[in-house]
Amino acid sequence: MSAGNFSLERTPRFGLPLLSSRVHGDDRGFFYESWRGESLRALGLDADFVQDNHSFSRRGVLRGLHWQGEPFVQSKLVRCTRGRVRDVVVDIRLGSPTFGAHETVDLAAAAPGGGAIRMLFVPPGFAHGFLALDAENDVQYKVTAPWNAAAEGCIAFDDPEIAVDWAFDGPFVVSAKDRAGMSLADYRRKPAFRWEGRP
Repeated sequence: MSAGNFSLERTPRFGLPLLSSRVHGDDRGFFYESWRGESLRALGLDADFVQDNHSFSRRGVLRGLHWQGEPFVQSKLVRCTRGRVRDVVVDIRLGSPTFGAHETVDLAAAAPGGGAIRMLFVPPGFAHGFLALDAENDVQYKVTAPWNAAAEGCIAFDDPEIAVDWAFDGPFVVSAKDRAGMSLADYRRKPAFRWEGRP
């Protein structure tokens, strides 16, 4: 499915939107559209983004697994603009047939010669995190609500019930806040999201 410079496919497990934008490259470098409302609406993706975020991480930095609850629930459009990251989403919609399951998508910066860049759309009801794979990595993402400390939640990246295989041979660099993330079992007792019978 395509519109303008964008094409849309779905992730195999959750069916989340995985966008590709055509990269136009020559000997000067490259250019691509990272967002165009008209094209994305034509693909069925209509999001009112209110904030842009930019995160820099060195190899081995792991951020997540984060979400925001009411009244600051966020959708995110995530892309890697330098290096490579392993992006992970976890279904935290209590009652969902895939509750507690996860899906992994590798995202990489655009290549100078052209091609396409992939961007993952993360809707509400999914915890999100990523692992930085190259020496220097930039992740930029648009969100539909501003960051709010009181609404933020975190599930432990190494929760054995979720069992994410980060497929990484080096040590992780994780903030104290993320190391203190709750277990999925604790989240179950007071969920931020419930499944409403649709993807």
